Amino acid sequence: MTRVVDRLQPGRTVFSVEFFPPRNDDEEQILWKAVRELEPLDPAYVSVTYGAGGSSRDRTIRTVGRIAQETTMLPMAHLTGVDHSKDELRHVVGSLASEGIQNVLAIRGDPPGDPMGEWIPHPDGILYADELVRLIRSWGDFSVGVAAFPHMHPRSTDIETETDHLVNKIRAGSDFAVAQLFLQPEYFLRLRDRLAARDCHAPLLPGVMPITTPKVLSKFQHLAGVPVPTEVSNVLDPLVEDPKAFRAAGIELSTKLCERLISEGVPGLHFYSLNRAKATREVVDNLGLAEGVLQPA
Repeated sequence: MTRVVDRLQPGRTVFSVEFFPPRNDDEEQILWKAVRELEPLDPAYVSVTYGAGGSSRDRTIRTVGRIAQETTMLPMAHLTGVDHSKDELRHVVGSLASEGIQNVLAIRGDPPGDPMGEWIPHPDGILYADELVRLIRSWGDFSVGVAAFPHMHPRSTDIETETDHLVNKIRAGSDFAVAQLFLQPEYFLRLRDRLAARDCHAPLLPGVMPITTPKVLSKFQHLAGVPVPTEVSNVLDPLVEDPKAFRAAGIELSTKLCERLISEGVPGLHFYSLNRAKATREVVDNLGLAEGVLQPA
């Protein structure tokens, strides 16, 4: 089995890509067009998300299975504990194993319909993501990743408690962590420093969503749970009526963010692709990551 951490090699920055499972035939074609366009760039791995309450469970399993069978890429499946009993979670893990998938991103998940709502666990489910990590690892030889939040999870009470939760998830058996979106690298770097201060050194991968349209920028706010930084809005707001100029400026900002992260020695960059390849390819090409030529300073 190839593990995600096996593809994170010292001295070379790699990249990975996140997809979501298609809901219909048209989305299926869009997804697979992106998969085929990104495959020649040899991403370290590609991940497929899992809908709230298992709403896309079968599509997730089918998509990661197809990637495993029909491409040269290493797939990783997301798995959340929302509205699932432990037996149901074990069933999903078994289904992934039967598809040859042994890399899983373990996420507790948000309440369906309202990410800011009260978390109510399934009566026979999990309460925290570290329990899901242990459940997956108990099933077999899985490599498990977890989510990290540079801006703090919306329901966390303080930054130190949030960091403790991440450390607990890693020490429960996680091999690495993938960070939620941010546009100011300092938030990510401070999170990395807090982990190091707790003697926790699992690879931490920054999450990046290339900015191409005002809609994508708005999606950043929704996913990250923070306003767009002033230094970013000052550049992009005047360009809202000029799609070509907005996109070019957004790609440049995204590239500069990645350059800063690489200079800080991150092992990889995780791109939220929105099931499109073009923007990710542009940033990867700007950075020289497909050839592995851009090294940490």
